[in-house]
Amino acid sequence: MRIFVLFCLACCSWSAQAQLAEADLTLQRLAQQLAVASYDEKSALISQMAQLPAERKKPLLEALASNSLYSRESDQRLFVIERFKPGERIQAFFYDESLLIESRRQKRDFDKIGINNAIRRTLSSELALMEVSSGSDQQRRLAAEQLLKSPQDIDASRLQALIAQESSPAVAEVLGLVAALQQLTSADSSQRLAAIKTLQRSLYPQVRVALVQHQGRLDASNPLQAGEYQLVQKTLASIDQLQQLNGYARDLYFGLSLGAVLLLAAIGLAITFGVMGVINMAHGEMIMLGAYTTYLVQQLMPAGSEVSLLVAIPAAFLVSGLVGVVIERSVIRHLYGRPLETLLATFGISLILQQAVRSIFGPLNREVATPEWMAGTFMLNPGLELTWNRLYIIIFSLLVLVLLAWVMKRTLFGLQMRAVTMNRPMASSMGIRSGWVDALTFGLGSGIAGIAGVALSQLTNVGPNLGQAYIIDSFMVVVFGGVGNLWGTLVAAMSLGVANKVIEPFAGAVLAKILLLVFIILFIQKRPRGLFALKGRAVEG
Repeated sequence: MRIFVLFCLACCSWSAQAQLAEADLTLQRLAQQLAVASYDEKSALISQMAQLPAERKKPLLEALASNSLYSRESDQRLFVIERFKPGERIQAFFYDESLLIESRRQKRDFDKIGINNAIRRTLSSELALMEVSSGSDQQRRLAAEQLLKSPQDIDASRLQALIAQESSPAVAEVLGLVAALQQLTSADSSQRLAAIKTLQRSLYPQVRVALVQHQGRLDASNPLQAGEYQLVQKTLASIDQLQQLNGYARDLYFGLSLGAVLLLAAIGLAITFGVMGVINMAHGEMIMLGAYTTYLVQQLMPAGSEVSLLVAIPAAFLVSGLVGVVIERSVIRHLYGRPLETLLATFGISLILQQAVRSIFGPLNREVATPEWMAGTFMLNPGLELTWNRLYIIIFSLLVLVLLAWVMKRTLFGLQMRAVTMNRPMASSMGIRSGWVDALTFGLGSGIAGIAGVALSQLTNVGPNLGQAYIIDSFMVVVFGGVGNLWGTLVAAMSLGVANKVIEPFAGAVLAKILLLVFIILFIQKRPRGLFALKGRAVEG
């Protein structure tokens, strides 16, 4: 009995191998006809090849889609050639033959198998159908979404077979939309009505385009088509409403990410301004130094680009923090109590730092690569895709805020800083070295600004004027939230970031900033100490 079972298995295996071998021969025969076929004949040949169970059909169709499939004039053998470069070897597709390209003149011996847009759509559909049948659920869903671009190029019977055997609800839903798009052109009005109902509330762009085109084919004055026309109109209205809601959600997300950047940029300024009363116009350059530190770290460890951003966070904090301490010890400590001179001095320091960066790195912007784990988007629904890097920046800014709050509340340095903030003469009389508290506080604020530069390097290019774009916004956040108050800074940064992104689509970027500035001016007329003012005697000697 065992021998009989083994014999049956061997026969089945031999039969399967024989079928695959036969399919490969058929694929080779059909592929060689591509060289002399017309465009219409090529489409038919591609459809026949796609039906074969051959193992090599997918790489063959991919080579044809990428315009890298050539036929040799002498014997019509197919070669995949990405480029004709002397010294490189090219490989025959169905044969164990390779050729060395000695000169570009050898290109005359080969004819490219050309395709047009219609064939390109057919190839895209056939390759997507292949990918729908294999891979993970996410990969198969993405492949199914490719079918939405050209539903009419897909065989309806094959599509229905895929839907019938599909186990993933998400993939089956997309395939159902593809089938509904096919039915929109049906001569049967009941099928068209059923298709329109299936497409309701679908946010794929291809669905809306197809419905608009179908609406243009209908005659609203025709009693037989009036109901269908109204249904299409109602469906488009519901889709537009959902897209509008998605637009609001996208603006909110962009506003929160802008608020996160403003939080990182302003939180250090809130500390230094609150403790020392220093109007630091060089705070933007601390952000710039953090961004350039990120660029340098990535240049020094290109092999570890995936972790270079994590290494850049402490490095940027240290570089900007040390520069801040040097500025405080060398310049600012001589100007306490003279805010106008402090403003002018720090403005001069900002110009010096900008010119130093231009001399070292040049005036051109530098690009910092985004790690793979931060790249790309995630989809909440077909009409709303959000970027990962902005989400990471939002989370990172909140973590920095929590860590800073812990330092302020739970450490000796934080206690001394709060003591100096509330009553500097009394703190000094209790043995607190207020001068070094000022220096370390200024360094802490500058270091956090450097961390903000790390975050900004993932959203924009790094350049000498990077910090200047955020210094005014940082002061607006500090004044609006309350000088020296961390939670006020959080509320103010997020509020201004969201408000800016909500107003921009209607008023434009420049007018949006002007409106926010006018609002803050009016607001501080009523609440001069901001949303959350620090409480203390603040007795200055």
